[in-house]
Amino acid sequence: MPIYNKLVRDKIPAIIEATGKTFETRILDNEEYINELKKKSFEELDEYMTAETNGAAIEELADLLEIVKAFAELHGSNLEEIENIRKEKAEKRGGFEEKIFLVQVED
Repeated sequence: MPIYNKLVRDKIPAIIEATGKTFETRILDNEEYINELKKKSFEELDEYMTAETNGAAIEELADLLEIVKAFAELHGSNLEEIENIRKEKAEKRGGFEEKIFLVQVED
């Protein structure tokens, strides 16, 4: 039996159960949840970094967005508030659309 020891999406146990397989899960406390969510964010970012097609990259971005949503809720916020903050920061400092790469600043 493979051992995963990782945070999974909420419907994964039902999906596994539908295949007739047995499994073991447990509910994390908040500290464990934060740590596992952080690990999951790196896992999904790595999958984005190695995606070989636009479609695969977009799938991984959706996974990353789901993680950002979970982080926001954990901190008493939501995606709408985060989007508003992103817009404010973009207005003040810009976004990344112009692909500017800062090489150096002379003192």
